[in-house]
Amino acid sequence: MKRFSLILFALFLSAIVFGQGKNTINGAYLAKDGNTNYLWLLIDGYSSYTIYGPDSYLGTSGGPFNYDGKNINIKVEYNDTQADKIGTTKTMTFKVDKDQVVADGLTFKRLPAIKQELDGLWRITGRKEDEKINQIPRGDRKTIKLLVDGYFQWIAINPAEKRFFGSGGGTYSFKDGKYVENILFFSRDNTRVGATLKFDGKVNNSVWEHSGLSSKGAPIFEIWTRDNK
Repeated sequence: MKRFSLILFALFLSAIVFGQGKNTINGAYLAKDGNTNYLWLLIDGYSSYTIYGPDSYLGTSGGPFNYDGKNINIKVEYNDTQADKIGTTKTMTFKVDKDQVVADGLTFKRLPAIKQELDGLWRITGRKEDEKINQIPRGDRKTIKLLVDGYFQWIAINPAEKRFFGSGGGTYSFKDGKYVENILFFSRDNTRVGATLKFDGKVNNSVWEHSGLSSKGAPIFEIWTRDNK
């Protein structure tokens, strides 16, 4: 009986350690090769991997992921340079070493953890047009937004049709109802890199209301809802 209890206790400790290992990969990671940046965001079971230069956007891919303590498995929902990869699963060794990760042939530095209320995976569910809030029902086409450790990225996609409509991202802050984005890459217009956008934001449980001016200067009012996988 005593031996059985010790075995159970050992299994319990292993489960705790393994679980912690899986949870600790959430965050923002950055690798560099000359002037090329490789930004990897992992949050709420979703992965986004983007390549960009100082003033050029080179590509992005991602989707839901799981991590078994050794390998990361990504079910690809979008890939704007290789659409044939959408619907497949990409498996990579994900070796964590203190504040670094070796994966996909690169060494990523884990960026400092800057925890904020908006951190998570969001999906747009409403937009104001002509003073009327139009609900955006769930469907194949979607716009999602990842926010983690001071970095953000939005992606507009339709995985069912293997279509990609656009993406942009950079650093962000959210404090006292003010949401600020600093753009590092934008698939639709490289001239927007370096711009700072300021918005009013309000979070009520799993809903985020977001208003201000878009990157083109047009007024926007959006409703985002947490989209946990």
